[in-house]
Amino acid sequence: MPLKTVFFDAAGTLISPAEPVGSTYAHFAARHGVLVKPEGVMGAFREVWKATSPPLYPVGRTADDDDREWWRSLVGAVFLRALGQPLPESTLSGLFDELYFHYAQPEAWSVFDDVVPALSDLAVDHRLLVLSNFDRRLRDILAGHGLLSFFERVIISSEVGAAKPHPRMFQAALKAADSPPDHCLHVGDDVRCDLEGAEDSRIPSFHVKRPENGLDVLVQKVRTGAYSGLHWPLL
Repeated sequence: MPLKTVFFDAAGTLISPAEPVGSTYAHFAARHGVLVKPEGVMGAFREVWKATSPPLYPVGRTADDDDREWWRSLVGAVFLRALGQPLPESTLSGLFDELYFHYAQPEAWSVFDDVVPALSDLAVDHRLLVLSNFDRRLRDILAGHGLLSFFERVIISSEVGAAKPHPRMFQAALKAADSPPDHCLHVGDDVRCDLEGAEDSRIPSFHVKRPENGLDVLVQKVRTGAYSGLHWPLL
């Protein structure tokens, strides 16, 4: 079937933090009298992120708070692991508010070098949508980097009431695209949330794994019809 619509994950696929998360967390922590080494926070963040499941939503419910409590819990867990003891509640509240606001700013994020050329090419004859476990902050971040105009829709988990790899996220994308799964392609960097989640919904996927498998490779495969590098749904 001809490829008509491409869904893109956001963080790790289109954008990434402008500086290492450990450095940012350590910087804001120091403003609250918490001294911690950036590399220690970075290691703790990686461990906590890997062990933390995406947000869960009651069936039919969305997150009006943009998953703030989920993010707050994650930040608390990161500092607990980095320091060996929990932050005082008042310190955590103030620190989290500053981090949450910081990561809402476009300048807190950078765009991968291969993103604009790939989107410019694919947008000529494909419909492009974002499918992300981020929250409402994402639209302003994409707009601030001049990316929002490439996409027909930005579909985020807190508005759907489900997070990738849950099938409801991918069904929401298919409904928005008004396309069958075999006319679509999902592009992302996370094996479980993006590749396996898409395959569970019978949507082909492309694994972003820079530098060897970036969006330049995706465009080349789409333009030449060389789909051997794509992950097709299991039969």
